[in-house]
Amino acid sequence: QVQLVESGGGVVQAGGSLRLSCAASGRTFSSYNMGWFRQAPGKEREFVGTISWSGARIYYADSVKGRFTISRDNAKNTVYLTMNSLKPEDAAVYYCAARSESFSRTYSSMPREYDYWGQGTQVTVSS
Repeated sequence: QVQLVESGGGVVQAGGSLRLSCAASGRTFSSYNMGWFRQAPGKEREFVGTISWSGARIYYADSVKGRFTISRDNAKNTVYLTMNSLKPEDAAVYYCAARSESFSRTYSSMPREYDYWGQGTQVTVSS
């Protein structure tokens, strides 16, 4: 069982930056592939990116590629989402999620393939 807690959301002007953190409990965090998703009001949950359990492989949605960076620190049981050049359309509740298959070599952009979710953190981008 893994519990995830996101933090770092807030209000930022367009063009600004934020770094979100996702702290995980449990000894198995370092074996899980992690994902970041976001959901704006009235829209479906959207894939942002995923990072492998080792941190060696990272994949991003086209909409954030080149602006967002995912990283992880397994010693701290934490995964990060650094967001630069924020746009109003990036405003959403951001969620981190974990896939429970240990040391998986598959990577997914589908929310249904993630087993554990945080409560989300709000990101607001003002124009």
